[in-house]
Amino acid sequence: MAKIYIPYGTVEGQTAQIADYMAELIRAHGHQAETADLKHSGDTLPGGYDGVIVAASVHMGKHEGHVKDFVKKNRAELERLPSALVSVSLAAHGDEENAESYVAKFEEDTGWRPSHVGLFAGALLYSHYGFIKKHMMKKIASDKGSPDTDTTRDYVYTEWDGVQRFTEDYLAWLAKLGSQK
Repeated sequence: MAKIYIPYGTVEGQTAQIADYMAELIRAHGHQAETADLKHSGDTLPGGYDGVIVAASVHMGKHEGHVKDFVKKNRAELERLPSALVSVSLAAHGDEENAESYVAKFEEDTGWRPSHVGLFAGALLYSHYGFIKKHMMKKIASDKGSPDTDTTRDYVYTEWDGVQRFTEDYLAWLAKLGSQK
């Protein structure tokens, strides 16, 4: 049984939901999983874990600074342990090239090259936005040709089957590494 740590950064909560879903899947496969919101848990990677999946959302073209700080501080440990990065952005919904550029910039900023990377679409959560952000996000969606501009509802783009496949692939990789020891 493996013990997996899933530290994450989230602004509107979609990345937290993805991290929680991955933890549930890991537990359903007979392993232990703990999630931690890096805004509140600090930037130290606790000991005793067999693997780490760092999850971070992208806003204004960048991953959260506190997630970058966590990775920079714990880079040696992340390179030693089987670790992965999950990047959550609206760009992952139809603009994969842009989503990949966010990961490349994250890797450049932190110096960490994760063995596994998952790109997942986030959500347009109009009901969580203030007046200005709601209309700014509506304009961005409209400018990109999206029909999802009804600000009275939310739009979740996360492909949960993809999150499941990524998590199961990570667990298979972890098991393979464990059998090689």
